[in-house]
Amino acid sequence: MNHSAALAESAPTILRTEIVLPGPVEPRGLVLRSAPLPDPRPGHVIVRMEATGVSFAEQQMRRGKYYDQPAFPFVPGYDLVGTVSALGAAVDPALLGRRVAAVTKIGAWSTHVEVDALDLLPVPDGLDPAAVETVIVNGITAWQMLHDIARVPEGGTIVVLGANGGVGSTLLQLAREAGIRAIGTSASRHHPLLCELGAEPVDSADGAFYDTIRALAPAGVDAVFDHVGGPGIRRSWSLLRSGGALVAYGTASTKNDAGNSQLPVIKLFGLLALWNALPNGRRATFYNFWDGKARRPERFRGLKARAFGRVVALLAAGSLTPQIAARFPLTEAVSALELAESRTVAGKVILQST
Repeated sequence: MNHSAALAESAPTILRTEIVLPGPVEPRGLVLRSAPLPDPRPGHVIVRMEATGVSFAEQQMRRGKYYDQPAFPFVPGYDLVGTVSALGAAVDPALLGRRVAAVTKIGAWSTHVEVDALDLLPVPDGLDPAAVETVIVNGITAWQMLHDIARVPEGGTIVVLGANGGVGSTLLQLAREAGIRAIGTSASRHHPLLCELGAEPVDSADGAFYDTIRALAPAGVDAVFDHVGGPGIRRSWSLLRSGGALVAYGTASTKNDAGNSQLPVIKLFGLLALWNALPNGRRATFYNFWDGKARRPERFRGLKARAFGRVVALLAAGSLTPQIAARFPLTEAVSALELAESRTVAGKVILQST
């Protein structure tokens, strides 16, 4: 036996702890398991997870309702913050020990996660990993929707549905930073938070809340950010002034519906396309975080890195306050998911390695 083979055989096996979605289950059906940690593939690294989050995507995935989720079983977890602990071949050695963020789509609910080195996002020193976790997907999404898609000018007015959520609360803060008026909907218990973040709150439980918004902005608004979909999307469209933009980024109203998980999204695509064909000067867009990655991966990564850099700089400067609803150890993912789905909290539920 040669020397390198002897070292390989004597090296201790590193185990990673991970949470598995075995199939369409209630939160208590999540499975906690330990598995050997393989060496990273060429061009990849191992990131020791410090913080990951519970997002609407995982809530949909456990029902088998996320638009393009993989086949069961799999490890969920859309994004993470952590430290690079191992390098594959052809990876810059300077990355070892660096704190980074990454969007993984799945796999982040694990103590150790393999990530393509090209997808790593640098994280400034001194920031709380949980705070950074709140602005990875949420921050990139909010920045791109507000500034790159809707292109709302200073002095404009926007409407944010579900403004107490992770994306919604980030949108409110980015609007405030850019001198944009924000009207936000939420349950009344979250109204103090919305006011703190600079928004004018509207009670989402009021069946006439669209009329209330119309009264607050009778000339129409520059943009509506709607993750709810369903019948209400038509009312969101009606709020726009000429030149305004509807940015849809989900179909939360159908999350508990039985049947094909892709059908509500396909119907929404068709409706948005129809509106865009109308000669009324308004625009309708569905924001897909992953749009363009397969066709133009370098451009995709560049745009995501740019948006993350802008948002994390605001976080580091204290201009953006992380909205952390609660923190749980990774091993308590069941409780974390139950809390996130209770719709009683504002901000993001965080999972951390112990």
